[in-house]
Amino acid sequence: MRRYFVTFSYDGTRYHGWQIQPNGDSVQERLQQALSILLREKVVVTGAGRTDAGVHAKMMVAHFDTTAAFMAEEGINCDQLAYKMNKLLPYDIAVQKVELVSNTLHARFSAISRTYHYYIHTVKDPFRSAYSCEIHYPLDFAKMNEAARLLKDWEDFGAFCKSGADVKTTICHVMAAEWHQTSSTNWYFEITANRFLRNMVRAVVGTLLEVGRGRLSLDEFRKVLESGKRTEAGESMPGHALFLEKINY
Repeated sequence: MRRYFVTFSYDGTRYHGWQIQPNGDSVQERLQQALSILLREKVVVTGAGRTDAGVHAKMMVAHFDTTAAFMAEEGINCDQLAYKMNKLLPYDIAVQKVELVSNTLHARFSAISRTYHYYIHTVKDPFRSAYSCEIHYPLDFAKMNEAARLLKDWEDFGAFCKSGADVKTTICHVMAAEWHQTSSTNWYFEITANRFLRNMVRAVVGTLLEVGRGRLSLDEFRKVLESGKRTEAGESMPGHALFLEKINY
């Protein structure tokens, strides 16, 4: 039995998220299908995390174990496998590399941190609309960054966890949280943490936008954190503007 890591990216527009769904296409299913064909055995892949429907990944990592009987003693030719996977996978999933790793490494549990970006633009732009959220109201980004800094001093993010989510704990450690401007009309929110709750980033962004609009003061934002209640936080933003940017091991 050998374990391999696959590093890949995908446009999540056509998929019902990362995880296999009973009645919808998923990235995990496509990856498993390609590997099972190439390795001539049923392959199950475990991802570093789960992205929701419509959410993208510039970097995702998954592992799989194989006992493929036809393998040479030294194992799979990783470059060839990556090449063949890209031939089989649809246009919106791309494999960057396959690598042999220790059997003790786990795509999800061995990850130290994940980084997400949420993109917004403030004027109508047909070339950004598919991957960025159009905002029509003025925003105070300085205030939004003040609120974002509070996230790094907090641990319990129950207020930003989707209601009914099956999680054992809502404790997360946020290492970075900041809005960045890339042009006069384009911004993105960057957040890095050891783990994320379901829907967490989109809920955080929606609540920070309430601060930016003047609808929520810094004290009120702090009270949202303290409440631990999803009903106290802002709306969940659309998934098409959210990207899993990086995973560190």
